[in-house]
Amino acid sequence: MALLAFLVMASTPLYGIPSQLSNQFDIQNLIFASRQGTLMQLGIGPIVTAGMIMQILVGSKILDVDLSDTQGRIDFTEAQKSFAVIFTFIEAAAYVGAGIFGSLTLSQEVLVFLQLVFATLLVILLDEMLQKGWGIGSGISLFILAGVAFQVVNSAFSFQPYNPTGVKPVYAYGAIVAAIQAALNGHFLSSVIRYPAVAGSIPPPDLVGLVATIVFVLILAYMQGMKVEIPVVYQKAQGYKSKIPLQFLYVSNVPVLLAGILFSDYIFFTQIIWSRFDPNNNVWYLNFLGTYTRTASGIQPAGGIAWYLQNPGGLGATIEQPIRSLVFVALLVVLSVVFSYMWVEIAGLGPRDQAEQLSASGLQIAGFRSSVGIIEAVLRKPIYALTFLSALAAGLIAGLADLLGAYGTGIGLLLAVSITYQIYQILVQEQIEELYPGIARLLE
Repeated sequence: MALLAFLVMASTPLYGIPSQLSNQFDIQNLIFASRQGTLMQLGIGPIVTAGMIMQILVGSKILDVDLSDTQGRIDFTEAQKSFAVIFTFIEAAAYVGAGIFGSLTLSQEVLVFLQLVFATLLVILLDEMLQKGWGIGSGISLFILAGVAFQVVNSAFSFQPYNPTGVKPVYAYGAIVAAIQAALNGHFLSSVIRYPAVAGSIPPPDLVGLVATIVFVLILAYMQGMKVEIPVVYQKAQGYKSKIPLQFLYVSNVPVLLAGILFSDYIFFTQIIWSRFDPNNNVWYLNFLGTYTRTASGIQPAGGIAWYLQNPGGLGATIEQPIRSLVFVALLVVLSVVFSYMWVEIAGLGPRDQAEQLSASGLQIAGFRSSVGIIEAVLRKPIYALTFLSALAAGLIAGLADLLGAYGTGIGLLLAVSITYQIYQILVQEQIEELYPGIARLLE
């Protein structure tokens, strides 16, 4: 029911503005589960932003909150919800005031603002409902997964005509449907790489992107099961030996996600600057930050730094714009690695934090003394190695998937596979707890 409500709002245009619905799926749509010109213009943006800020404040010890304590968790949750509500009003006002929806009268601006606030507050309540046990996982994960899945299906099977250049014949937006149409017309090869598109826009999905999507999903699914096992001894159980697995994707998708958020925020704020102070792209120092063009699918980067922060969108664009493609992947990989080390320290995943947790649980590394300093020294090498390798692998996969035009973007596939794996683990855990109630009491 929560997912249905979200999808309905994501398909309902904002009342009082020109139609701006788009098939295109950029990094902002992915991270914030948003869709331009609809009630889900903000998506889960305020929730994600509030959550990231709270994690950083608590992880860096700026806020002294003990998450192992019940009251500490309550305070953390209440603060996060308050931030989400505040950011809802701020972001709604920013979108309306920046002229993203074009020139509006005062009454239209108020109406759009109220629609955005109401819809986003409803999403916050849906997320809270799921987190309280009325669903699997969280609303954030569910909505992101739904957005990526919708885009993958839409990119493959959409029958909507796509003809931005005005040249006939007109094929469908969906790659598989367009390939069948092209084959019937004797031009099948033209559907393998569908390029070019309107200047400044992302090319439509093609068959190369379909193959890339399948390949990268299989690679990511395999990587979810890769792990490094650390042998430990449980002192309180007469030296019982076990192993603690450290996933190869140790920092998960967070560093790549943070890099994507940085790209998205940069494009968002430079869009505001462009729409207010440089709509004709004739201010040279603002053009350096980014130039934009209005297309049928909305405002798209056309030059400056912003142009390098948006993926080319397919093999055809990658071949035609090699410098842009290399810069995009290089920036994504470098920022992912930098953010991975920052996140390990902030989120309590560093060797010191892990050593303290093991020691507090009565565990020690097999063959070493039960000292926090010794455990930290042993864990330092595998943890930092996994931090670097996982961020490097995730950044490369996300970047290469974008260059090949994978459906749902590279970061989208990373998140979709990770969320699906988490849902699978939750279902398995619930099944085990149902079969063995004693284990459920132990996990509590």
